[in-house]
Amino acid sequence: MSLDRQSSPVFNVTRHPLGDPSFQSRCKGLLDQHGVLVLDDFLTAATVAAIRTEGQQNQHLAYYTTSDHNVYLAPADPDYDLQHPRNRLVSSSKGCITTDQIASDSALRQLYKSEVFKAFLCSVLGEQALYEYADPLSSINLHYAAETQELGWHYDNSSFAITLLIQKPQGGGEFEYVRDVRDASTGDMAHVATGKILDGRVPVSRLQIEEGSLVLFRGQNSMHRVTPTQGDVTRMLVVLAYNNRPGISLSESARMTFYGRLG
Repeated sequence: MSLDRQSSPVFNVTRHPLGDPSFQSRCKGLLDQHGVLVLDDFLTAATVAAIRTEGQQNQHLAYYTTSDHNVYLAPADPDYDLQHPRNRLVSSSKGCITTDQIASDSALRQLYKSEVFKAFLCSVLGEQALYEYADPLSSINLHYAAETQELGWHYDNSSFAITLLIQKPQGGGEFEYVRDVRDASTGDMAHVATGKILDGRVPVSRLQIEEGSLVLFRGQNSMHRVTPTQGDVTRMLVVLAYNNRPGISLSESARMTFYGRLG
């Protein structure tokens, strides 16, 4: 059953009328102005509960990774020493289940494939169309961050990220960011500013995100991280990934790194 026709909506249609041009315009204005858009109570309480249950039942399937990486998510540059902001390492650790491990009747699939939802995203993000990944792993990912697990400082390779918070931890798990640090389009990597952030010498912004919130974030030029989870409640976050062209797969090397398999 599609999201567009079902009688029990996945998201709060009254508070978030995705098909309303004025609502779309207002959301686009906020994203353009702030680089981030948070829609609180986007998912209904029943949807959040159902996805949380799915996540708990499938957590044993998750592939866990711990990696050290630089903030540019790129191989080290031999022109700089290892303590230079270009090469300095931070740590990320998480578990992940992939698209093929999401049930066919899951609300996540209904939302992801919804034409209403995709049209809303296109309007807000300024895209002509959005397409799912051609590989069976990368379109819908559910991430788990247990105690001490975190997402280290980094810049995204993609121009936007779409996430849904499903389970909030007892403590930690805070999304922190600094806007417009670098300009990837001109090749300005902002090494000095990046180093100051890594050294804790720059004030950071924090997003207040509650369970059921939809977040659109432009992270290609804005440095960001998620602080370590505290307590015995695992943070659960869904990442919905689209391409602006059909037939695109995540590279085989990236799939092996993130998921431990190709399909």
